[in-house]
Amino acid sequence: GRAAGHVPEEVGAWHQEAASAPARSAAAAAARLDCSRRCRAPLSGAARPAPRWRSPPGPRPPRRRPPWARRTTIWSCASGRCNSRRRTRSTASSSMRPTSRMEDKGEVKCIKFSLENKILAVQRTSKTVDFSNFIPDSSQLEYTQECKIKNANILGFCWTSSTEIVFITDQGIEFYQVLPEKRNLKLLKSQNINVNWYMYCPESAVILLSTTVLGNVLQPFYFRAGTMSKLPKFEIELPAAPKSTKLNLSERDMAMATIYGQLYVLFLRHHSRTSNSTGAEVVLYHLPREGACKKMHILKLNRTGKFALNVVDNLVVVHHQDTETSVIFDIKLRGEFDGTVTFHHPVLPARSIQPYQLPMAGPAPVTSQSPVPYSSSWIVFQPDIIISASQGYLWNLQVKLQPIVNLLPDKGRLMDFLLQRKECKMVILSVCSQMLSESDRATLPVIATVFDKLNHEYKRYLDAEQSYTMAVEAGQSRSSPLLKRPLRTQAVVDQSDMYTHVLSVFTEKKEMPHKFVISVLMEYIRSLNQFQIAVQHYLHELVIKTLVQHNLFYMLHQFLQYHVLSDSKPLVCVIRFYFSYDEKLQVVTFQPSYAEARLKMCLSGLSAVIFGKFLSSCSSAVSGYRLSTANDEIVEVLLSKHQVLAALRFIRGIGGHDNISARKFLDAAKQTEDNMLFYTIFRFFEQRNQRLRGNPNFTPGEHCEEHVAFFKQSIISSSHPFPRIRGYQGTQGILF
Repeated sequence: GRAAGHVPEEVGAWHQEAASAPARSAAAAAARLDCSRRCRAPLSGAARPAPRWRSPPGPRPPRRRPPWARRTTIWSCASGRCNSRRRTRSTASSSMRPTSRMEDKGEVKCIKFSLENKILAVQRTSKTVDFSNFIPDSSQLEYTQECKIKNANILGFCWTSSTEIVFITDQGIEFYQVLPEKRNLKLLKSQNINVNWYMYCPESAVILLSTTVLGNVLQPFYFRAGTMSKLPKFEIELPAAPKSTKLNLSERDMAMATIYGQLYVLFLRHHSRTSNSTGAEVVLYHLPREGACKKMHILKLNRTGKFALNVVDNLVVVHHQDTETSVIFDIKLRGEFDGTVTFHHPVLPARSIQPYQLPMAGPAPVTSQSPVPYSSSWIVFQPDIIISASQGYLWNLQVKLQPIVNLLPDKGRLMDFLLQRKECKMVILSVCSQMLSESDRATLPVIATVFDKLNHEYKRYLDAEQSYTMAVEAGQSRSSPLLKRPLRTQAVVDQSDMYTHVLSVFTEKKEMPHKFVISVLMEYIRSLNQFQIAVQHYLHELVIKTLVQHNLFYMLHQFLQYHVLSDSKPLVCVIRFYFSYDEKLQVVTFQPSYAEARLKMCLSGLSAVIFGKFLSSCSSAVSGYRLSTANDEIVEVLLSKHQVLAALRFIRGIGGHDNISARKFLDAAKQTEDNMLFYTIFRFFEQRNQRLRGNPNFTPGEHCEEHVAFFKQSIISSSHPFPRIRGYQGTQGILF
């Protein structure tokens, strides 16, 4: 949890005080904070009671009244996405909104701004709602709209757009369009129905009405672009048959939230319907825009008492007041399916909300660590807002992923959980590194399972990206404006992420058995091939480098012969970087840039003839890219990796050094910022010019004037000559 603000101080900065507003209790004052958008800021007041601790009917503790409860406040979201508005001090900054004062016309029951903060709606009586325009160059005189049915009482109202508002009365629902320039409202549609209470989800623009005597029949309405649609009603199963005809389903036991892009109605059932089950449970009803509402999930709490619900990062968080702990549920994880619904248990053991750091006022910045109390004065707003009316604090609830790594021992289930979170990539990479460490090393089947889960998500993104590209090339983007590029979430862990943060670091660990290292690398490549993902060349290079370092040439031979390492031009480049083979002399040599491998080669006792056959099979294995072909591509790959000498050796080996461009090699040598290397390359091409034309100078057509000037200024005139090449006679000893 993180403290979003200390209410007494912020209300003092944002408040609008009525001249004779009556005193209100702390709970009633805090209940007026009603967010109509999924937002992380304190918002404006609401007339109807906000969801409090969900508990069975019974006596309630007394409510204390803090000093700030006597003030009428107008709050808003700085992003402008909410139904309310924050009142800040009037300053010269253009980002601040000026404070205004309304005429005192009685107690304010509900006050909300429209979605663009241009129209303010205020309910003071149970019959009418007053409106004021906050549009530049527009009159702020109030205009009033009375509910359609004269004997009805307004329970509340909701803005569905910047100019559309819904009145909810005890006898129906009325949908209006606000005309600010005419200072009146136009009735668009109405529906007569007995209403006990209502609930609004701004993300889905759905209003839920409680009807019938027991209150367990819910009628949803969907709003969009000036239209109101009546969705199929559904019934909430009560824990037991009601003994009276009084209202049995209370608003405090209900919540609406968007989970994984779908709208759910959450019902806190304090007593299970089954006799063999103890404790409360949360029932999730899926409410689609088309079709009937259906019970889908049941969250088993296995305890009784007072509860509160939040939804954070698609996780259902249930707070328990008696034990002062919270549990997390993820409906995407596998549960127990009985053919109708899926039963879920908490993902993690119960934990308390982490204490927050509260800055204290004073001459020096001081922070005080304070726990979040599970108080009876809690008021919860969806999706992630908690207010303590007695203390005057508002919290924004967040989920920290890193501590969860050590709480879920099952790596497969942990990966399923992390892949659904928003900020998950670095945590996933840390899990991969942890399971490859010496202390927490996982088994190969577990590692393979993790790789498969990561690459399954990676493949989904690649397929979506490919489909989008094909649609754009086919011109479907013009005919289908809804076509959008797929969003690359943090759950997409590609090969470069794994190579940079996990595999390259893993192969450098000297204490790790080399057989395990190679097995892990091959498991990742197997997983990529299983999902038909092209393996990048740097992974093949990492495998070859690891095999050569540990003297496993026969295994490398098999990998290439049986196409475990797929054919590619970069693969040919890697092979040529390490080895060369003279078929006439039947001599195998390592390139001088890899002297350590040459030493291991001598110690291995592998004969040149056998290894020559190995290289010959390498040539045939890399079909279509034999070692004597694709020369330009190999040179480009070497130069891109700043291996200028290796590229020059390769060109000389195939006899093409008399026809290559000097400028390309000089450019690459200069980019390395190695003067020794630049001197060597420059002198090589001077000697080539001398041998071919009898003059070491470059011709104008070679465009090497810049490099000649750099050689004279930075190399020849340098105050720090190179001792090793002061008596330089040629490049033969240095290059080859």
